[in-house]
Amino acid sequence: MPENVRSKATAVVGAQWGDEGKGKVVDYLASSYDFTARYAGGHNAGHTVIFGDHRYVLQLVPSGILRPGKRAVIGPGTVVDPAALVGELENLKRSGVDVRGRLFLSNRAHVIFPYHREMDKASEAALGAAKIGTTSRGIGPAYEDKMARRGIRVCDMLEPECFRAKLERVIGEKNAISQAAYGHPLDFSGMLDQYLELAAHIRGLVTDTAVLLNEALDRGESVLFEGAQGTMLDIDHGTYPFVTSSSATSGGAATGSGVPPTRITGVLGVTKAYTTRVGSGPFPTEMNGLEAEAVRARGNEFGAVTGRPRRCGWLDLMVLRYAKLLNGIDSLAVTKLDVFDEQAEIKICTGYRLKGRPISAMPPDVESLSQVEPEYRTVPGWQKSTAGIRDVRDLPTAARDYLNFISDELQVEIGMISTGPDRDATILPRGTKLASWV
Repeated sequence: MPENVRSKATAVVGAQWGDEGKGKVVDYLASSYDFTARYAGGHNAGHTVIFGDHRYVLQLVPSGILRPGKRAVIGPGTVVDPAALVGELENLKRSGVDVRGRLFLSNRAHVIFPYHREMDKASEAALGAAKIGTTSRGIGPAYEDKMARRGIRVCDMLEPECFRAKLERVIGEKNAISQAAYGHPLDFSGMLDQYLELAAHIRGLVTDTAVLLNEALDRGESVLFEGAQGTMLDIDHGTYPFVTSSSATSGGAATGSGVPPTRITGVLGVTKAYTTRVGSGPFPTEMNGLEAEAVRARGNEFGAVTGRPRRCGWLDLMVLRYAKLLNGIDSLAVTKLDVFDEQAEIKICTGYRLKGRPISAMPPDVESLSQVEPEYRTVPGWQKSTAGIRDVRDLPTAARDYLNFISDELQVEIGMISTGPDRDATILPRGTKLASWV
């Protein structure tokens, strides 16, 4: 386990635009922690974990649940579609994973309803060419209701009469909005009964998870906080408006779990050896068509939840410096190193120029970010297989040089290297800098 994440409370964050491989990283580290806690997002974030002949795609349940005896939390900062959660639990049960007594759902988490999905689809359609590229699963509209103080929470579902009154009020409002904005009402028939039935399924999971986690830390137990999406999709700090609707940075671990920031003592950032993003928005280091297609095929760059092809680009150190700044990253996990095994040359973006001048800070507006010119350094590829390597000394020299360059440029240790999708295709070097591992 990386030295810098040997803490009682560690946040794992995506350092790019999401899809960095956090699921595998969290699954690997979860054996050393008592709890894993998901603190943001909804079932639009797919985490894939592979070990042996088993392949698990988790959407809302923290990937640490796959470790026998370990406990997992879905925190108050998430938004929960009860039907999707029940479906996910049924899939886990069929795979032999028993979550009873090990999975806990915050009573303060907000609930996603069918009207959220309908509003999501209608809003995206209305944007036309300017669409954000959401998964249309109702995540954004659920967060909108939360911030507008009209959301319905998990605790409300457990009180039928209170739930009925709140739902009827919101339904009237949503119908009026849909009729005015999109020219048609929404169909809510049978929704109350459906959600009361779902409430019965999840009732045994519901608790005050902030109390649960803080009391666990008081007892000396440890917590691994699992983020969703990535830094560049953070609602406050990402490429707005092409972002998610929650806090994907390490600060979200505190607000989205109820554990004070003073108790979170380590931050592990996760990055691919290259860069990807899904949906619309600026992407300075995006590869051309043929290069992108080759990397997409080798890296199987398709959404775990949606199946959407991901846009592929070269590693962007401007993005990673920004992620380090925002999150306080003190250790970095580099995933999918093996995807570059066939690459003769590899480009690394070391900086940006805007209107011919070098810039040191990430532009706040997408218009400027769309105009930046990446400055590249080209390094030789290793053109040897790294797939499945578990010892840093077995990596080709050029692969070690590539990782050393990243570490030196960012001034952060590389504490984990993934060389394939399998759980055990992982290198955990010993030392604080890559150069000291070899």
